[in-house]
Amino acid sequence: MTLIAIILGTLTAGIGSVWLAAALSFGALAKYTQHMLSLAAGALLATAFMHLLPEAFESQAGAQELFAALLAGLVFFFLLDKAELWHHGHEHGAGHGHEPHDHGHSHHQHAHDSERSAEPNGASGGWAVLAGDSVHCFGDGIMIASAFMADMRLGIVASLAVLAHEVPHHMGDLVVLRQSTGNQRAAIVKVSLAGAVTALGGVLGYVLVEQLFDFLPFFLTLASSSFIYVALADLIPQLQKRVSPRETAAQIAWLLAGIALVMLISALAHSR
Repeated sequence: MTLIAIILGTLTAGIGSVWLAAALSFGALAKYTQHMLSLAAGALLATAFMHLLPEAFESQAGAQELFAALLAGLVFFFLLDKAELWHHGHEHGAGHGHEPHDHGHSHHQHAHDSERSAEPNGASGGWAVLAGDSVHCFGDGIMIASAFMADMRLGIVASLAVLAHEVPHHMGDLVVLRQSTGNQRAAIVKVSLAGAVTALGGVLGYVLVEQLFDFLPFFLTLASSSFIYVALADLIPQLQKRVSPRETAAQIAWLLAGIALVMLISALAHSR
């Protein structure tokens, strides 16, 4: 039963995020992108601080070791992001000059840079995006499996949180792929296939976590560090633009809605 739930959760997160990203990038939901970023940020922070971390700290693992794992995870994702920015800088840097290091716009900025870049760079960039996306989704699958192994409701919440945090990432990927292939449908199919790798990570995570059950609190903590990093370093900075008081109020409302949504889903899953 747990394995089936992991497969369903990883497929929903991996492929569902691509389809939602396509709707936000190309479809009728495009005007709601900023609202979705606020919603995703709230959902990620609530999942990390209200569910994954408390579950990890309820174990026999020591608080100092878990905080060390959280810190190591944040540093790791920072270095991973730096490597990605360095890769994109070399791939698309010719002709663009130096840009300020505003990480908050990284995924979308890469997407816009890719649209402006020469066609050969776009084609090579497309394969690089797919390879990187597949590795990232594989890691997400392992995180989701860890959550399901700890508690079914945690798995559901983690799956939805991964779906939310992958949407902005996939929006950039879709633009890069559309530019490199010239075909919007082909771009959606290719990124969906990369998203499906999440299920492979989930199955492997199920096997690994079952064998290394004592390390489950650390897997949950690392998953938390991923969600916290994405929310604070990638999503929220995109919302910190100079906007009107009305738009600011809308951002706060959607952020709180993301937190409330996670709490509601958790309560519903827990009541079953």
